[in-house]
Amino acid sequence: MAPYKEKPITKLYYSIGEVAAMFDVNTSLIRFWEKEFDILKPKKNKKGNRLFTQKDVDNLKVIYHLVKERGFTLDGAKKKLRDNKDDTIQNEEIVERLKEIKSFLIELRDSI
Repeated sequence: MAPYKEKPITKLYYSIGEVAAMFDVNTSLIRFWEKEFDILKPKKNKKGNRLFTQKDVDNLKVIYHLVKERGFTLDGAKKKLRDNKDDTIQNEEIVERLKEIKSFLIELRDSI
């Protein structure tokens, strides 16, 4: 019989502080992007606190990739998302995977 393995806990909602920490940006930037990009639709609780879903976080990854990593203007990023969001998401995932591989290779080199 296989040993019991706990499933990783996945959160349904993230606070704006948690989301900002994921991207190492200020919460004000997250609020600004929320106004600028209609694909971000965090829910708000009774107190008015934003609650971001995993889908919101995934969309923020794409926005961050376009604006911060590739240097798009906000208008350019909006156009890119409007014209070919699927390609943009795929490119962001490829870049993320390449970063992981690079990190692994650096660790490997340093351990030799």
